[in-house]
Amino acid sequence: MGESTSAGIIGTGSAVPERVLTNFDLEKMVDTSDEWIRTMTGVRERRIAAEGEGCSDYAVRAARVALERAGLEPADIDLIIVATFTADQQLPSTACLVQAALGCVGTPAFDIAAACSGFVYGLATANAFIRSGTYERILVIGADLLSSVTNWTDRTTCVLFGDGAGAAIVAPVENGSGLLAFDLGADGTGADALKIAAGGSKMPITHENLDAHANTISMQGREVFKFAVKVQSDAIERVLDKAGLKTDDLDLVVPHAANMRIIDSAVNRLGLPQDKFYTNLEKYGNTSAASIPIALDEAIQAGKVNKDDTIVTVGFGGGLTWAAGVMKWAY
Repeated sequence: MGESTSAGIIGTGSAVPERVLTNFDLEKMVDTSDEWIRTMTGVRERRIAAEGEGCSDYAVRAARVALERAGLEPADIDLIIVATFTADQQLPSTACLVQAALGCVGTPAFDIAAACSGFVYGLATANAFIRSGTYERILVIGADLLSSVTNWTDRTTCVLFGDGAGAAIVAPVENGSGLLAFDLGADGTGADALKIAAGGSKMPITHENLDAHANTISMQGREVFKFAVKVQSDAIERVLDKAGLKTDDLDLVVPHAANMRIIDSAVNRLGLPQDKFYTNLEKYGNTSAASIPIALDEAIQAGKVNKDDTIVTVGFGGGLTWAAGVMKWAY
């Protein structure tokens, strides 16, 4: 394999739980309403994993679909990258559990922790490995079970989140197509705006912080909203500039599904038609690292992605982090 080989996605898959939790269900759990949730977020329902299921279970299901569509066996994979912050357990990585379940023992595997930006961080990492000639076929998965870290008594956050996984196989493609450019970034000064305080080395789990829900997501909603509105559009513009492209060249934008008002702000700021943005937010809510690969997979299956289409994926999340990638669809 020659130096600077182009890398692109050659197969995708996704997996979501069967259980549907609607806004009307949430009305019975917390002081909220279907109308308020839809108006403020755009979410109508979300999927919730069954008791005893882990992040790796959905990652494996999505991976199997992606492998089948790419015409590959697990043994063909050279590297496994899983983007998640809701790992089955602190040790080992979810990627190692996925590797064992797929049966590709010996294949290197690691997790990426970049919250909702994680899948695009994973694509950028896979791109670098393939372009350098280190690996050829890389499985990149975004998977999160946010129901496991949601405070179901907090009406400001529990209405937002859902569970799922999406996977992509990244491999060498025709030069000039595939992954063209990335814009990755972080602002750690915003760490407190979106966090899970307990469960790490600084604040181990205790009865007291469990009672205080410190092991669940806390969010300064207004701060995150302001950050996301600005960084989403800026990242799209920067990554297009890096690739020598303009917004008019875009065929499809697959944004992280956090809030419909954030997506609408990008539509307005970039001056693009609404139908160039593909989102399934109303069906799944915010699934963190899984949201972009699930939506990309659905868009492909719905016939909205064609060879040589120019596609941008863009995410933002805890860290605070952001990530945008632009690709020319290879098949």
